[in-house]
Amino acid sequence: MSRILPPHPNLEHLRKQAKDLLRDWQPQRPDAQLADAQHAIAREYGFPSWPKLRAHVESLTGDDGRAAVTGHPFVGTWIANLAESKRHPANPFRSAALEFAVDGPIVTITHRGTNAAGEAEHSTNRLEVDGEEHPSGAGSAYVVIARWHGTRVLETTARKHGQIVGRGTYEVSGNGKLLIVSTRAPGANADGWGTDFEQVILFDRA
Repeated sequence: MSRILPPHPNLEHLRKQAKDLLRDWQPQRPDAQLADAQHAIAREYGFPSWPKLRAHVESLTGDDGRAAVTGHPFVGTWIANLAESKRHPANPFRSAALEFAVDGPIVTITHRGTNAAGEAEHSTNRLEVDGEEHPSGAGSAYVVIARWHGTRVLETTARKHGQIVGRGTYEVSGNGKLLIVSTRAPGANADGWGTDFEQVILFDRA
């Protein structure tokens, strides 16, 4: 059943709807998480994910009192909000932070976090955002194509031996407070993954 957002939606009310839905699910779906219920609520309102719904609602309600973001929308540090993210079951990390630097066509993304085993992780990814194929690392069989869609959406596509093995988007909300990172792996791709999956992680600006 689809729903229609009121003219002045309330984020806390939407969160309560998700909590009520999760409570209704508990007898049949004891493993369900709040993020699953939030995702379902977002879909009912016509949004592909909870972060997209949240970003829309916050764009309507105005600034929360913090200073306006200046410069490139992506630049800065972002902290993962795991309670409101939809993680893939194969990737149950405990924490994550991303730091973005933009220098012309070069975007550098530094990741720090903790994996499911509680071990610290750290990596740096350098993207040439020009719509061309670039090796993902020295000696790697993967190539990455990165392109901008406006200033608030960065899209990446990974290929291996000519076949697409993954897609990702980084999108900053209109008010500059949220970063939504979505990843998808196509089924029956070069690495033999059997099914599609989607992971949507919401990051708050630090």
